[in-house]
Amino acid sequence: MDPSPRVLAFGELLWDLLPAGPALGGAPANFAAMLAGLMRQDSDEPGHVALVSSVGQDALGATALEQLRARFVSTEWIAQDAAHPTGAVEIALAEGVPAYTIRQNVAWDFIPGDPRLLALAPLLGVLYFGTLAQRSEVSRATLQALVDATRRDCLRLLDINLRPPWWTPEILRWSCSSANVVKMSAEEVPELARALELDVDPEDPVDAARSLLQGFAVELVAITCGAEGSLLVARDAVVEQPGNPVRVADTVGAGDAFTAGLTYALLQGFPLESAAALANRCGSWAASRPGGMPPMTADDREHLLAGIF
Repeated sequence: MDPSPRVLAFGELLWDLLPAGPALGGAPANFAAMLAGLMRQDSDEPGHVALVSSVGQDALGATALEQLRARFVSTEWIAQDAAHPTGAVEIALAEGVPAYTIRQNVAWDFIPGDPRLLALAPLLGVLYFGTLAQRSEVSRATLQALVDATRRDCLRLLDINLRPPWWTPEILRWSCSSANVVKMSAEEVPELARALELDVDPEDPVDAARSLLQGFAVELVAITCGAEGSLLVARDAVVEQPGNPVRVADTVGAGDAFTAGLTYALLQGFPLESAAALANRCGSWAASRPGGMPPMTADDREHLLAGIF
């Protein structure tokens, strides 16, 4: 049995059906693989990362588990569902920008509750979750019980992923109420502001972030701005980080890599400026490689962390 993880990522595990062929993905899985790559070689930090999800008892599910293990992600908490197939999403790329068609009634819509998982929750340092995995009542109930069982000082990181029609204002409000770090894209800021009825200029990301900080128990808001970089907004600081020019292969998983870099920096206690720099590097690195879960070598890790303190 794997050692107890200190980082859990909860949610969808699926195959991205890209024009070049299938690639393993899903935002929580992409995040977990990137964070495991950053953490696994720290001499003083075991950095064990696990994914909580579900796959079908099919060839795609078996291959998904193999690929995650190869990326040093624990699969102990991934159920194998005999009644539903492994998830998949059709992705069409226009100049590297993806458009998604997400299959329904797949295994990750039925992530089961597990008393052992609830017993593990108080030991967690990080719990990552998003909005997409909450589209089904089964997975949503499992997530809510898991969040309720974590400690108050657990880093509960919400990745807002507004894929219509798979979210509601109620899901968004519960998610923001349950997180202390929130990440979203600049394109999602107006939708979030309208859905939560924030009294802000919906086109002003800093104004919207500050409203989240005031209205919820959120301590940090991260906003990705594509090639323009990112914003980190805390109660007493705003850090604007410019983008890193790269040759883009595709942007699938770039936001997930950004979130993993940010999480690594927060766990290491980096100042916000360094956290923003690392998060941007990780997002740019992922965008320069095809697919949402590019393998990370020791040289890749060294390059990403070089000069970050």
